[in-house]
Amino acid sequence: MATTRGVLYVHTVPSALCPHVEWAAGGILGVPVKLDWTPQPAAQGTYRAELSWQAEAGTAAKLASALRGWQKLRFEVTEEPSNGAEGERYSFTPELGVFHATTGVHGDIMVPEERLKAAMLKAAAGEADLTEEVERLLGRPWDDELEPFRYAGDGAPVRWLHQVV
Repeated sequence: MATTRGVLYVHTVPSALCPHVEWAAGGILGVPVKLDWTPQPAAQGTYRAELSWQAEAGTAAKLASALRGWQKLRFEVTEEPSNGAEGERYSFTPELGVFHATTGVHGDIMVPEERLKAAMLKAAAGEADLTEEVERLLGRPWDDELEPFRYAGDGAPVRWLHQVV
């Protein structure tokens, strides 16, 4: 199985959920996880942390699945492209749910042709605005919501973990 690297960015989590996030990430990565939690200034009473990891391709999807749906948790997971696998990006907010995108070697979001055609058809039928549909395909609503939490995390400590294989 091809290995890759990625990062889990936990932007906001209540203190009571911090150990649960560590437990879930450790279960996916196969090693105990202890994150360096710091207060999240953009959301009083919440914490943030980052975890850089190295594991098999598909780990970002597993992490996103394990963490999605928890109240007041906002996170992103990225996975670099690897031999035989595209890169991935997942973003989650309680209000918007999960956003998933395939990413290229430079981190750009790659929108499949059929999804673009569907957006164009919706716009042509008057069911949607094309610009808004394309922005949604690119994750703009998630980026807009997460941006204040990303800036609040500048300078936070990062820990590297490698999956035990």
